[in-house]
Amino acid sequence: MFKDREDAALQLAKRLKTRRLERPLVLAIPRGGVVVGAVLARELGAELDVVLARKLRAPYQPELAIGAVSEDGEVHLGAFARQIPGVTDEYLHRERDYQLAELARRRALFRDARPEADAAGRTVIVTDDGVATGSTMLAALHVLQARAPREVIVAIPVAPPDMVTQLGRQCHHVECLLAPPYFGAVGAFYRDFEQVEDSEAVRLLREHYAADRRA
Repeated sequence: MFKDREDAALQLAKRLKTRRLERPLVLAIPRGGVVVGAVLARELGAELDVVLARKLRAPYQPELAIGAVSEDGEVHLGAFARQIPGVTDEYLHRERDYQLAELARRRALFRDARPEADAAGRTVIVTDDGVATGSTMLAALHVLQARAPREVIVAIPVAPPDMVTQLGRQCHHVECLLAPPYFGAVGAFYRDFEQVEDSEAVRLLREHYAADRRA
């Protein structure tokens, strides 16, 4: 159990400090992941940016992710997605278009805070406040492939064991603090899991970018 996102991030940073990191860049998945990413960037002396992907919601169950869509429009569906009632091609097209519009909004919002960081040849640490189905993280890793990083590390406080294994096939290393066999919601592993607003994520991103430019 973590006190809050900052507590989880400090524990992750302690683990990551034992690794050799080449010009580290932390890419956080908004919005909760930006709080984790900001602490990691501070503790590791890394640059902070965001990577954008959105979960695809199940019909009638918006909290259930059936997949995700990346910035380039590619859809990543979970293995079980087609078994969910109401998941048709028509539904998926509508949901994809809706989430792409939200990605465009977020891109404009976050790119006003800082331009996209160059990931080429660097150690890139992709983070969030936790992973459940893994769809959004997998979509984020897909976005990153085209940016030629030297090494990709997924750093997450908590995830199901099978998802840790799956993510490990898509990156160089997974740093996960908790992998409980019985997994519910990510928030169940935090005492404080308040929703992070866009304004908070933008503030953290802007502050770190300003600090990086002064350094």
